Amino acid sequence: MKGLELRAVAHSRTGDKGDTSNISVIAYRAEDYPRLCAWLTAERVADYFASLLDPSAGPVRRYAVPGVLALNFVLPGILRGGVTRSLALDAHGKSLGSALLDMPWECD
Repeated sequence: MKGLELRAVAHSRTGDKGDTSNISVIAYRAEDYPRLCAWLTAERVADYFASLLDPSAGPVRRYAVPGVLALNFVLPGILRGGVTRSLALDAHGKSLGSALLDMPWECD
């Protein structure tokens, strides 16, 4: 499955609280979930969004939600002040989930 984007095996949902966004990446198929867990680490997500993250806000955290084939990533500081204070075009961070799904899927 190399050469595809993450969106070939998963979809996403996002949410936000203050300046923190969370992105859930949900596998379409149960057989892809273990590979998703092994490949899509908090470090990989942090590297992918490095130019948007505020390092002083804390690390990206990952939570596995196997009952719904999901990984939930918490990205503190990425919304740069939150919905009411950010000058970002997408202050809610809804496009972050779509951006993450553009990540090249490098898992066999």
